[in-house]
Amino acid sequence: MNQPKLALKDEVLLQVEKPARYIGNEVGSIRKEKTEGLIRFAMCFPDVYEIGMSHLGIQILYDMLNRYEDVWCERVYSPWPDLDRIMRQENIPLFALESQEPIKNFDFLGITIQYEMCYTNILQILDLSGIPLLAAERTDADPIVIGGGPCAYNPEPLADFFDLFYIGEGETQYRSLMDLYQTCRKQGKSREAFLTEAARLPGMYVPAFYQVTYHGDGTIRSFSPVKEGIPEKIEKELVTDLAHAVYPEHPVVPFIKVTQDRVVLEIQRGCIRGCRFCQAGQLYRPVRERDPDMLKKYALSMLKHTGHEEISLSSLSSSDYSALEELINYLIEVCGREHINISLPSLRIDAFSLDVMSKVQDVKKSSLTFAPEAGSQRLRDVINKGLTEEVILNGAEQAFAGGWSRVKLYFMLGLPTETPEDIREIAVLSNKIAALYYDTVPKEKRSGKCQIIASTSFFVPKPFTPFQWAPQCTKEQFLEKAYMTRTAITEQLNQKSIKYNWHEADASVLEGVLARGDRRVGPVILKAYKRGCFFDAWGEYYKNDVWMECFKECGLSISFYTSRIRELDEILPWDFIDCGVTKEYLKLEWKKSLQGQISPNCHIACQGCGAGRYGTGVCTKEKQQAKHEAALQGGGA
Repeated sequence: MNQPKLALKDEVLLQVEKPARYIGNEVGSIRKEKTEGLIRFAMCFPDVYEIGMSHLGIQILYDMLNRYEDVWCERVYSPWPDLDRIMRQENIPLFALESQEPIKNFDFLGITIQYEMCYTNILQILDLSGIPLLAAERTDADPIVIGGGPCAYNPEPLADFFDLFYIGEGETQYRSLMDLYQTCRKQGKSREAFLTEAARLPGMYVPAFYQVTYHGDGTIRSFSPVKEGIPEKIEKELVTDLAHAVYPEHPVVPFIKVTQDRVVLEIQRGCIRGCRFCQAGQLYRPVRERDPDMLKKYALSMLKHTGHEEISLSSLSSSDYSALEELINYLIEVCGREHINISLPSLRIDAFSLDVMSKVQDVKKSSLTFAPEAGSQRLRDVINKGLTEEVILNGAEQAFAGGWSRVKLYFMLGLPTETPEDIREIAVLSNKIAALYYDTVPKEKRSGKCQIIASTSFFVPKPFTPFQWAPQCTKEQFLEKAYMTRTAITEQLNQKSIKYNWHEADASVLEGVLARGDRRVGPVILKAYKRGCFFDAWGEYYKNDVWMECFKECGLSISFYTSRIRELDEILPWDFIDCGVTKEYLKLEWKKSLQGQISPNCHIACQGCGAGRYGTGVCTKEKQQAKHEAALQGGGA
């Protein structure tokens, strides 16, 4: 098949940074003949090419949709500001990479929504495509705009801009949705008729078919469907058989270096740990593992077809994968022969992990990462981190003895119940780890000072976590906490070995509004975009003053969405979605957090979160019985 004519002329490509972002035709990309009845689907990640090309979810859906004979899925990403400016000046419509044809001509535009700070980029994509920004203004000639991903679990701030949201994991319902579209198209049905039928499919939410009313204090009075036969509650879609789920053996290989420039192998989905701040740990319950033999096969195939020189194991908590040792030993043997690097994120730092890393990493160049999240044990218990100071220090000691001298520590500021003493403990713990290096490594074996990089982000409460009711700090409170942390570090004996970094407070506050916002936030997003806000996730482009003006002009209070205390019986904007864990379970975990009580992980004791109804993964009857027997015998995880 001939390479299509490029949408951008040479003189345009020569004016922009990294023109390879826009030319398509990468190894592994898929092109199809445009036959009658072919559904054209544009899959979008609303950020720059290097970020979007690193996202595993899009790779999986791209592969899956293109396996359907009647669907051609192509890719589109946010043009960088240099090209954005030229496209507007010269009226160049946004195009898909594979065909180089305008997005406006497609049947579907599917947008994965991974991060709140990308919301204005969604409007950039629609705007450059020539698709009306508001769903209510679209006609039968426009693509169906469908959203998915973790932020779709509170779709309300974006309700005005999407025709449809897919709630849950994308592998289960897209075939049914495509079949419905084919049927409606053959019957000449309207856009609204298709959306009405789609809203009855599992996991599908059409915002236009629901109405919200509010109390005088701004909280939600009611949320209900306005069409007959539309569900009041939408249950997430979940892959129950991950071992046989679709996975890309021939992923697209980018022309330029991207953020995750390697083969990615998803070893499991979900997490047993139950950290109370973590949204992904709740949304992807129950934990499901992929079969190790399947992973071995795919690892070899993907390395062969991509030419990548690194493979990464993807998981929220890789150490909890039951076949980790078997898989890693296999990869070490195979990758060692081929000089392939192995990346092991999300590992607990224990003897096994350090032994593995010493085999697969260049010790002199690499650093180890710990995520205590909180400095004090009291606060780690509040957030149910399940990590003691003893475990952290033992891991650091083993790491230093094994040749590492650089350690990254990640903490959060502004967690519920946090005190000045908890903040000071961030510095104390960092100092203890630095001191451990000098106690562990003899002077003659040191290659200079150790490096402890302590980084703090600001806590943002997220929907479907036990902390969804928690007040968020103001910008001023966040900055005060960062100053307290920096001051405490300067008071430590080993301060010269500790470097401190912190996140932007302005962006964290906006993220908090967008995360727990309702439909009234939509006009603010639209106004901010029209005033030049996009690429908000990139510090150099974030315009906080513009956002604050837009909130003021729309008459919305920032504090209403961030720092106020929510009552447990309040209707939350996302309550119409069933994410698999019950609200009662989240309430119980919230109460336990305020009392500093911990909850055991799923391998030790079931907490009755509600995910057992799926009867898969860690929640199968056989595994529940095995855990029960182990508990009777005094066994652990």
